[in-house]
Amino acid sequence: MDPTKTPVIPPELEQVRQELEQWRSTQAHRSPIPEPLWRAAAKLARQHGVQLTARTLRLDYARLKARVKPQARRKSAVRSSSALRRAAPSFVELLAPRPGSSQECRVELEGPRGRMRVDFKGIATAELVALSRALWNDETR
Repeated sequence: MDPTKTPVIPPELEQVRQELEQWRSTQAHRSPIPEPLWRAAAKLARQHGVQLTARTLRLDYARLKARVKPQARRKSAVRSSSALRRAAPSFVELLAPRPGSSQECRVELEGPRGRMRVDFKGIATAELVALSRALWNDETR
């Protein structure tokens, strides 16, 4: 890069830079930056890169990078978990109650977000089916 040339700053980055400068002019030294300004900076860093954004906005590179990185992880986690939700369960075991036994049931569920075990006593089969459908179907979200 030629040191005599001034880099062109994208307009949205310049706008947040001005907002940060205005905020800094009204604050005591070392005041924490408000969350909305951090979110705006992280969004811009995803578009224009952490280095350019941190340098332009005079932000700590490591802190900005830490705010950008979790978002990328969340997106990939959402993609992989939604793909897993579409897949049919690999194993389902249903045991019929023995004649004369009380209506007790233990359901163990395992999915991409973890495991869950629920013990039921005195629950009707239809209610159990409705509950399991509500847990596994994604229509309520």
